[in-house]
Amino acid sequence: MPELYMLILAGPVILFSLVLHEFAHGLVSVKLGDPTPKIQGRLSLNPLVHLDPLGTLMLILSFINGVGFGWAKPVQINPNYYKNAIKGSLLVAVAGPTANLMLALFFGLPIRLFSKGFLNLPINLEFFLLIIKLCYIGVMLNLSLAFFNLLPIPPLDGSKVVRYFLRGRALDVYNRVENYGFYILIIFLLVFRDGFSYYFSTMIQFFVYLITGT
Repeated sequence: MPELYMLILAGPVILFSLVLHEFAHGLVSVKLGDPTPKIQGRLSLNPLVHLDPLGTLMLILSFINGVGFGWAKPVQINPNYYKNAIKGSLLVAVAGPTANLMLALFFGLPIRLFSKGFLNLPINLEFFLLIIKLCYIGVMLNLSLAFFNLLPIPPLDGSKVVRYFLRGRALDVYNRVENYGFYILIIFLLVFRDGFSYYFSTMIQFFVYLITGT
C-alpha cells in the first residue's frame, strides 16, 4: 500500500492522467470536424470540467490497494459530423487510452535510464529517488487507466472499439445493452473484484516491466 505522502504527491499525476485522457477524446473529435467538445468546454486541461466524482474516488481507492482503475466524465461527441461516423468513433475511443499509454512511456523513460546507469544527476539522492517513485506511479497509473478503459463494457472506451466490429442484429443488441452499461460495470467490479484485481494487477506489472525494465 503506497505511503500517504506518496498518495498526496501522486495527486497531480492522477488528475493530469484523467484530464489528458478526456482531452484526447475531445481533441480527436474536434479534429474530425465535431465542434461538440469545444462548445461544451471539454477541450480544456482544467480538471474541474473533466472529473467524475465516483470515477475519481474509485481510482484513488483502487490505487491505495495497489492498482488504479477509474474514469472521468465522458466527453460528449456527435459522430454525424465525421466523414465516416463508424471509423471516427473508433478513433475518438482509442484516443484516450493511447494518451495514457504515451504518458506511461514518458514516465517510464527516466526509470529505464536510471536502471541502466544513464541518469546520474548532481542532486540530492533522496529527492531523486522520490522522483523515480513518482515516475513509477505515473507508469502504473496510466497503464491502469489505458487498459481499464479498454474493457468492452459501456460506457468505457473498449465498448466503442467492440461496436466498430459489430453489424446487424449484434449491433442492435449491443446498443440496447449500452443503456445499462454503467450498472453492468459496477456489478462486474463488485462481483469479480478479487479475481479482476489479481489478473489486472498482474498484467499491469508485466507492462510496467516492459516499459521500465525493472
